[in-house]
Amino acid sequence: MNGSSARWTAWGQHFAIAAAYAGCYEVARHMNFSDWTLTAGLRLACLLLVPVKYWPALAVGETVPLVVNALFCMSTLGGPWALSASVPMIVLFMGCVKPVLQRWPLRGEDGRVRMPVVIVVAFGCATITAVSTSVTLATALSYAPMAWPGISVGTCFWVYLLGAYLIALTLPPAILTLHERSQALKRLTWRVVWRSGLLRDAALWAFPGLVISAWLAHVAPDSTIRQLARMAMLLPVLGLAFRHGWHGSAIGGFGASIALAVTGTVSFDPAMIESQVVLALFISGILLAGTRAPFMAIRAVSTPGDG
Repeated sequence: MNGSSARWTAWGQHFAIAAAYAGCYEVARHMNFSDWTLTAGLRLACLLLVPVKYWPALAVGETVPLVVNALFCMSTLGGPWALSASVPMIVLFMGCVKPVLQRWPLRGEDGRVRMPVVIVVAFGCATITAVSTSVTLATALSYAPMAWPGISVGTCFWVYLLGAYLIALTLPPAILTLHERSQALKRLTWRVVWRSGLLRDAALWAFPGLVISAWLAHVAPDSTIRQLARMAMLLPVLGLAFRHGWHGSAIGGFGASIALAVTGTVSFDPAMIESQVVLALFISGILLAGTRAPFMAIRAVSTPGDG
């Protein structure tokens, strides 16, 4: 009886994880842009945090909505597209993430996150995203070549790669930051959360600064001013990194990636792509610096009132 109960409990856990992931995936999928792929960051974050024994549940959670969507759209985009669009990309991510983590664990002997590992798997998963999405696009174009005239699969590949890398580089570290800080708390209350120096800095000046920069980039009539406003988004990230180490870099970087994404008005905007390249390189460097510099790590955990 106990064995049967344990099996049902295990199945229930898998079902709950699959359902929760499917819901999160559906929300993230509808927030995707052509050059900002939120689902890529969600997949990688789940694979970094969820134990391997629950990975099949994640695969099921992504497969179900993909198959349903493919069946609905098959008559419009064709059978080859439906087949390629039904492949759960998180399974492809597993083929990248698992061997890397087996060779280089996510955390070192001191318990600190190995940021080079995160960056490597982020780039690997971004490449998988770009290849898979480009194949799906090619199947749709082959079925209805006149539906999207002027679209180049080669150009789209690089845009998909950059957009997936930027979000895979920012969302997983941000979630790892929240996970680490919540694990360090004996009791999670609103008072304790508000006493966090990182939260206060983010809420009082970093995020408002990002909002102002995004607003200026969106309304400015001059392209030079728009680009300067986008580059100004680096400053809040730098400030949070200096005060809170890689935790600050992660939270600030994720906020900056969102702020930059909402400034886009057209797909495949060269100016937006240039800004994304700069932001991706900047965040990659500052995340590495934040985990390597001892003084940053100390500040991240010893800031007064940083409950």
